[in-house]
Amino acid sequence: MKRTVVSLIAAAAVVGMSACGSSDPLSGGSSGIVVGSADFAESELLAEIYAEALRKTGATVSTKLRVGAREVYVEAVRKGEISLVPDYTGNLLKYVVKPAEPAETTTEAVYGALKTATEKPDSTLQVLEQSKAEDSDVLAVTKATADSGVKSMADLGPKCGQFVLGAAEEWKGRWEAKIKELYGCTFKQIKPIEGGTLTVKSLKDNEVQVANLFTTASAIKENSFVPLEDPKKMYPAQNIVPLINKSKLDDKQKAAVNKVSAALTTDKLTELVRKVEVDKANAADVAKSYVGELGIS
Repeated sequence: MKRTVVSLIAAAAVVGMSACGSSDPLSGGSSGIVVGSADFAESELLAEIYAEALRKTGATVSTKLRVGAREVYVEAVRKGEISLVPDYTGNLLKYVVKPAEPAETTTEAVYGALKTATEKPDSTLQVLEQSKAEDSDVLAVTKATADSGVKSMADLGPKCGQFVLGAAEEWKGRWEAKIKELYGCTFKQIKPIEGGTLTVKSLKDNEVQVANLFTTASAIKENSFVPLEDPKKMYPAQNIVPLINKSKLDDKQKAAVNKVSAALTTDKLTELVRKVEVDKANAADVAKSYVGELGIS
């Protein structure tokens, strides 16, 4: 959901930038491989990681970071203005098949449907191997709440009437009916909260007892929050996946990208994102150090 919200905000921003001409991040020619990103820190870091891996193959690589919304960067990849962009399987599938609503929710089912939807004979698009790393919505509670017997959404269901949920405003429209259908959950209140920091504070201060966070949020570990298991897969898988223009990368380059995806886990991604967002390290430096550990050549 975070990625959808960012896409809508960024779409408006990119329209404004294109009107100004020179500030358009897609303007200007580029030779070699161009790696792009969406307009948030994790996407930028992932782009730098894939770019560094491609450089290890001897390729000439440039980056065009924070180019905007999914509507913008998918079209740029389709046209070959961008060679590769990191994305999330569930949200990318939803975008590719719209206005249909994907039925797939599990990691392999979502990825399989995404490959089928993108890799048509007349399409320039291709998805490479998905990563084990995932950044998806998750409902989290404090350790005290978990210790009281709420460790999964199935446990939560019968007790929802006791709890206030803190989540972004659009959560209600997208998930309220679904969580009731799957888990019999009707919250005492759904409190709209914009921004991860405010959501975390509200959960810590017991203003809400359940919070919608994201699996790579460093605040989960820092505050000993407990992510609730989702046995009925209400939230679709959101594994990291590189979307490419299939004419822009050769087999050696694709193999290098796939090696990154094979190595990257949610825990490692969380650690790397923390270095950028919390420790304020440079994303390119973090990427170079990480890729150096992978032995790509």
